[in-house]
Amino acid sequence: MKSDPKSWHGLYAIIDVDACGERAPLEVAAAVLDGGCAVLQLRAKRASELETRTLARAILALCAARGVPFVLNDHVALAAELGADGVHLGQGDMPVSQARARAPALAIGLSTHGLAQVAQAEQQGADLIGFGPVFATASKDNPDPVVGVEGLARAVATARIPIVAIGGIDLINMDQVVETGVPLVACIGAICKAADPKTAARELHRRITR
Repeated sequence: MKSDPKSWHGLYAIIDVDACGERAPLEVAAAVLDGGCAVLQLRAKRASELETRTLARAILALCAARGVPFVLNDHVALAAELGADGVHLGQGDMPVSQARARAPALAIGLSTHGLAQVAQAEQQGADLIGFGPVFATASKDNPDPVVGVEGLARAVATARIPIVAIGGIDLINMDQVVETGVPLVACIGAICKAADPKTAARELHRRITR
């Protein structure tokens, strides 16, 4: 593992190709990295394998130049091939144990939506846990039920591996999320749809790390 997720703290920036709209995801990623973040993840649900590979390679180079861990969503083999720092999986994706066997050098994140899934993720050997949605989110077609700040606080108190808070988080509600003690906070729309992604990332990252 190139970078230990236990050392990651701050904005977990997710560059979602669909959320970027007309803007080039690579440009948004560069702006976010200029603003500041602890981790950067590429999410390209509807992109072809070639498009994902090309974009992931380009963003990985930007991250490497700035010393920021790069995580790829879903694509275990591609993440390992490119030399990414990690891969993030959903509940319906490849099991953590299978991903670990295929790519032992990757940090493996797993999305969870309740305390039972948090415990299962730990048992399966995940390195970090995405937990949410904390608030209502527009980034998924069929989102899971909202866990709320209280649910997040319980997860943070019980988890033995780092948690990434996700789901509808922006500058308006960021402070109450940070108060739970969560080390990483994921944002998608708050950066990808921001008028100025660089400024948005800087302020979000500052709020988490101050």
